[in-house]
Amino acid sequence: MIKDIFFDLDRTLWDFEASSHETLLELCISHNLSDKGIADYEAFIKNYKIHNDKLWELYRVDKISQKDLRRERFQRTLADYNIEDVTLAEKIGEDYVATCPKKNKLFPHTIEVLNYLSVKYKLHIITNGFHEVQHIKLKHAGLSSYFDKIITSEQVGVKKPNPKIFKYALQQANAEECIMIGDDLEVDVLGAEQMGIQGIFFNPNKTKHNTDIVHEIFCLSELKALL
Repeated sequence: MIKDIFFDLDRTLWDFEASSHETLLELCISHNLSDKGIADYEAFIKNYKIHNDKLWELYRVDKISQKDLRRERFQRTLADYNIEDVTLAEKIGEDYVATCPKKNKLFPHTIEVLNYLSVKYKLHIITNGFHEVQHIKLKHAGLSSYFDKIITSEQVGVKKPNPKIFKYALQQANAEECIMIGDDLEVDVLGAEQMGIQGIFFNPNKTKHNTDIVHEIFCLSELKALL
């Protein structure tokens, strides 16, 4: 009998891609990047995402600090346009972290599904996202009241898929019979299964894979049939 459900936050409930893209466009305008030779903001954002993804991979394995990640992703993108300005990169990085978490974009059916599940189960969050911004996201998106425990990698000192973060979450939630729902097959689902937690892979983009998993959903609304 399932009693507790753990959710990932970014790209599972909170629409990170839409929120990030909107924020980046706003920052390009507010920092007058067109005056610095960046005419195509969409191309700038595309380049930023490439650098950001690479740096996040380093951050997940503790090869780069949070502070360096926040600055370096913009510093490298600006360098693509021959702009060597550490101060500007740091300011854009600070503005991004201050602005993006306040966006309230959610995946379709998020509130509907949480209303349904919260009556039957205790709900929790396990996230690799920065600790200081996760509660801001939950508040501005109207999600705070649904969740009992918010577990972040900074609290634990390790990131998903390290089994220690799942063990910590189980202890904090006093949970035994539970499931984990997330968009990252390796980090969320397979990571949870290492600790004996059943996983549900949320795959809204229908990404192809060869992994044998028990449950895969393409829309959050499918959880109402499963749970």
